[in-house]
Amino acid sequence: MRRKTAQRAAPNAGRNTARNKGIAQNAELKPGAKAPSFTLPGDGGRTLSLADFAGRKLVLYFYPRADTSGCTKEAIDFSRLKAEFNRAGADILGVSADPVKALDAFKSKHQLVVALASDATHKILDAYGVWQEKSMYGRKFLGIVRSTFLIGADQRIARVWPKVSVEGHAAAVLAAAKAL
Repeated sequence: MRRKTAQRAAPNAGRNTARNKGIAQNAELKPGAKAPSFTLPGDGGRTLSLADFAGRKLVLYFYPRADTSGCTKEAIDFSRLKAEFNRAGADILGVSADPVKALDAFKSKHQLVVALASDATHKILDAYGVWQEKSMYGRKFLGIVRSTFLIGADQRIARVWPKVSVEGHAAAVLAAAKAL
């Protein structure tokens, strides 16, 4: 049985509509650019914003859907390395379009220690350019392209990993956070 998600077929996929404008915005978020501000509902009923991480590095990673194989592996890898990220002066925040209730269940089920936030409105997903047209089995739809942004203590983008492959990714981000 298939789960319903926010990643449903997009009738305007490929057209230059307000919902698709994130596709073009990703090109603007290069190292040195100011990170788009955000305030999002997070796991455990808290609210998380970019300002909460001022003065520290932030690993902001976007993932398609909680409790799927790739997203689970990525979250577990970041959780496993959280102490090392802390020693490097970096916090970790995972963002998806899942509802907060799903994030809480995901975090509990896999004993995750990284913060998770929900962007059900896609406003921040668009601002970071990760809400894009995707294609699977010939069907086009809008969804989250797995991406990671390393944001410096000055809240500027230090590094971008677009279209992430999960294997070894958390370790590569840690190395970059240590070097920053």
